Order: sequence, then structure tokens, then C-alpha cells
Amino acid sequence: QVQLVESGGGLVQAGGSLRLSCAASGRTFSSYAMGWFRQAPGKEREFVSAVSGGGLSTYYADSVKGRFTISRDNAKNTVYLQMNSLKPEDTAVYYCAATYPGRKTSNDQRQYHYWGQGTQVTVSS
Repeated sequence: QVQLVESGGGLVQAGGSLRLSCAASGRTFSSYAMGWFRQAPGKEREFVSAVSGGGLSTYYADSVKGRFTISRDNAKNTVYLQMNSLKPEDTAVYYCAATYPGRKTSNDQRQYHYWGQGTQVTVSS
């Protein structure tokens, strides 16, 4: 069982930056691929970024490529999402998620079994 707790959301002006954190419980954090997803009002939840268990492989949605960076610190059981050059269209609730142990990284939310409660990111124009 893995519990995920996001933090770091808030209100920021367009062009600004935020860093989201997701702290995970458990002793086998490195065995889980981790992902970030987001859901804007009235829209479906969408993939943002993912990182492999060891942190060597990363993936991004085209909409955030070059602006967001995912990373993880397995010693701290934490995954991060550094968000730069934020745009109003980045406004959403951001969720972190973990796959089953040993699963590959994916942009398909159906591959993720554990989810956090979400953190709100609001970008003003």
C-alpha cells in the first residue's frame, strides 16, 4: 500500500514558477514508476509527466515539454515537478500517481494504481 501526499500548489502569475512535491509512504518507493496528471475545470484528467523507478527515464506531454521537469529522490520517497514559464492554461488540480511495483512508466492513467489527493495550481494572466 502506498499513500501519496502532494504539496507546493498555489497561485502564481503567468511566466512564474512552482515546484510540486509528492511524498510517498512505504519502503520500496524506487520500485514504482511515478506520474503527474492534471485536471482543469470541465476537462478530463490528462497526463503531464512520468518518471521511471530509478529516475533515469522521463516523459512529458507535448504541452509542457521544455517548461516542466520531473525528478525523484528515492532516499526521500519524493517525486517533484518543477514548473517554469507557467501559462494560464496550466491551471488545474495536479495529482501524483504511482504504478504497481515493477511496472513501466506510462502516460496512461489506467496504469497507475495509487493516487494523491491533488494540489491546486492557479496561473493568473
